[in-house]
Amino acid sequence: MNLKIAVLSGDGIGPEVILQAKKALYAIGVVFDHEFVFEDALIGAIAIEKTGNPLPEQTLNLCLNTDAILFGAVDDSKYDTHSDSKSRPIQGLLKLRQALGLYANIRPIKPYNDLLDLSPLKRKIIEGADFIIFREISGGSYFSEKKINEQGTLASDLCEYSEEEIIRISHLAFRTAQKRQKKVTLVDKASILETSRLWRKVVSEIAEGYPDVTLDFLFVDNAAMQIIINPKQFDVILTENLFGDILSDEASVITGSIGLLPSASLGNSNALFEPIHGSYPEAKRKNIANPIASIVSAAMLLEHFGLQMESQKVYEAVHKAIELNVVTADLNPYSKFGTNEVGDFISNYILSKDDLYFKSDNVYIGQSTIV
Repeated sequence: MNLKIAVLSGDGIGPEVILQAKKALYAIGVVFDHEFVFEDALIGAIAIEKTGNPLPEQTLNLCLNTDAILFGAVDDSKYDTHSDSKSRPIQGLLKLRQALGLYANIRPIKPYNDLLDLSPLKRKIIEGADFIIFREISGGSYFSEKKINEQGTLASDLCEYSEEEIIRISHLAFRTAQKRQKKVTLVDKASILETSRLWRKVVSEIAEGYPDVTLDFLFVDNAAMQIIINPKQFDVILTENLFGDILSDEASVITGSIGLLPSASLGNSNALFEPIHGSYPEAKRKNIANPIASIVSAAMLLEHFGLQMESQKVYEAVHKAIELNVVTADLNPYSKFGTNEVGDFISNYILSKDDLYFKSDNVYIGQSTIV
C-alpha cells in the first residue's frame, strides 16, 4: 500500500514525538513492503510566526490532498489566555477540523498492565478497564457564535447542535460498540440543557436500529465521578464537544500518564491522528517527552486503512518497550532513556525483534540495549 501522509508537527514537543511516529511507520513500511510518503507543513504558533496564519493555505491544501494527517500539538505560552493576540495557535487546529469535515474524535482508554501502579487510582479499580470515548468535534460551544461586549465585561459562547451532527457520530459509536461489549453510554446534561435533550432524543431513536447494543445515560457530572470510581463499567462513551474534551483528559489518569493516549479524528473522507497530550512547551528540545501516544496514534492510522497486522506490530513493540522499561521519565523517574531512544527502540523492534540483543542490566541504567 502507498499512502501520502501530511505531517503537521506543530509546536512544543510536537516535532520530537512526531519524529518517533514517523520512525515507526518507516519501519512498518520496510517490514510489510508499504510506501509512506511524508510531507511536512506548518500549523499553530510556528505557522503564525512564519506566515501570520495558524493554518496557512498551503497546509490546508496539502491536508485536503493526502490520505491522512499525522498531527503533533499546537500552542505556545506566549499565546496564553491573557495574550492580546487575535490569532491563536489552537485556531489552526479548529479551522482544520472544520475544513476537513472532521466530526468524531476517538480516544481509547486502556491501561498497560505493566504500568498499573503508576496511576493514582488503585489497581483493583483500573485493572481491566477498556473503553473508548467518542467526542463530537464539529459543533457545540467551540464552534458556535461567540460574543463579548465593548467593555470586555460580558461574554457568551453559544452551544448549538443540529440533528445531523448528532446522527453521524452516533452511528459510528454504535457500530463500534457492536464489535466490542455492545454498550453505549451517552453523557449529557439533559436536566438543564436543550442541546442535551436533543442528544437524548436523537440517540434514543438511533439506538432502536441497534437492538444488540444497550444504551444508557449519565449526566456529565456523574460521568466524571464514575470514570474515576468504576471505569470498568464503560464500553463506548458518546458525548458532545466540551464534555468530551474534559472527560477524555480526566480519563488519562487511568493509564498513569497523558503521554500514553492516542486519538483519531474522522470525517467522511479525511482522517487525522494525534496524541492528546498537548504541546508541553516546558519539555521542548529536552528529549524527555513521552513519544508513545504519538507512536500509537500512528498505529491507529494503520488500523484506519485496514492494516491490522501492521498496527498490531506497532502495539507489540510499544508493549515490549514498556515491559523492558525502555520508557521516558514520566513512566519511570529513574529512566535515562529519552524521546529519541524510546522511538529508536520501538522502530528497531519492528524492523527485527529477533536481531535485538537485550542486556537487562543496561536497561535499568539507561544504556543502549541494542547491539
